[in-house]
Amino acid sequence: MKKAGRRFYRIFRAVFAAALALAITGANLAPAAAVTWADVNELKDEANGLDAEKKELQAKLDALADDKSQAVARKELLDQQIANTEAQIANTQAQIDRYAALITQTEAELVEAEEREAAQYELFCSRVREMEKQDEVSYWAVLFRASSFTDLLGRLDAINEIMKYDQGVIDDLKALQAEIEEKKATLESSKAETEAAKAELVSKENELNTQRSQANAVIQQLSANENETEAALADLEAEQDALWAEAQRLSDQLVAQQAANGQSTESNPGGYIWPVNSRYITSTMGGRNSPGGIGSTNHKGTDIGRVGYTSSIYAAKSGTVIVSQYSSSYGNYVVISHGSGNTTLYAHMSSRKVEVGQYVNQGDVIGITGSTGNSTGPHLHFEVTENGVRVNPLSHGAEPRMGYLSGYTLSGSA
Repeated sequence: MKKAGRRFYRIFRAVFAAALALAITGANLAPAAAVTWADVNELKDEANGLDAEKKELQAKLDALADDKSQAVARKELLDQQIANTEAQIANTQAQIDRYAALITQTEAELVEAEEREAAQYELFCSRVREMEKQDEVSYWAVLFRASSFTDLLGRLDAINEIMKYDQGVIDDLKALQAEIEEKKATLESSKAETEAAKAELVSKENELNTQRSQANAVIQQLSANENETEAALADLEAEQDALWAEAQRLSDQLVAQQAANGQSTESNPGGYIWPVNSRYITSTMGGRNSPGGIGSTNHKGTDIGRVGYTSSIYAAKSGTVIVSQYSSSYGNYVVISHGSGNTTLYAHMSSRKVEVGQYVNQGDVIGITGSTGNSTGPHLHFEVTENGVRVNPLSHGAEPRMGYLSGYTLSGSA
């Protein structure tokens, strides 16, 4: 009897030791969550907001569709629509990246859950085998062999604990199996969502190309009516002059503030670098034939072509950003102050990467090339002002002003 009792208590201790080991192993294997569906849903909410903005812009464009006198306004709306589509593309790509992370994470969690399920199943089988081996020591037999009422109560408590544990083993096994099924469903859902997002990405990229073509065509259509062209051209040139004058005022204001604060008002004096990788010049500064019938005949800067919609624009010189905004003439443009009377201007960007007040080093990316504003195709309009006067970026004085200018090519038109 004593031998059977000792065997019973050994089984009891072994069972709980195995349970503790399994619990510790499971805790160590549990991965830290990196990506959740909440992250994906946040992007989807953002996408819904962009879609609502897209519909609003389309309604405004439809209202101007038959009004040829509103070509400039239509171009501005198309630029906004293009920016919206670019934001939707970025959002969709972010969703795809989140899904990829979720798939990788869920696959790892699935492997870990299956390993825990195998361990739990083995524990369950071990308990069954142990009970079969100890067949002669049934629960009732253990109780009947109690030497006293106190011993009976102790044995009853121990049996209750083992029965609870046996049920717990089964419950944990069922829970793990349910968890595995849930993770498999999540995995399949993530893969399906990924494929749908990829298809949507292709659709939006095609839509973006169509919108860019429409935007460029709208400006070109101004040449169909000479009176409308001249009126629009005069307005755009006047806006450019006003924006340039305001940039110089802001630059002077900044220099005054820096001087009052005892700060240096110059940034690497005299040295510029070329603002894009392309050296293809489509239009130089000064008198020219109006490109497409819509460009200025007194060009205020240098146009650099063969850049597309994805080329980086670099700060030609260190300084402080004093303008970063959109206008009908310059489109998305940035002006950097380099000291007293010295600024550089970068126009027609598809997107701007800097904000007003930000200090940039020479060579920092400040935007991406595009065709926003008064533009018939992707290029960078680049202006340099020294001593408060616009100067030719290609050559000013006896020597070329750009540090990386060798090998540039002149073309006939913008």
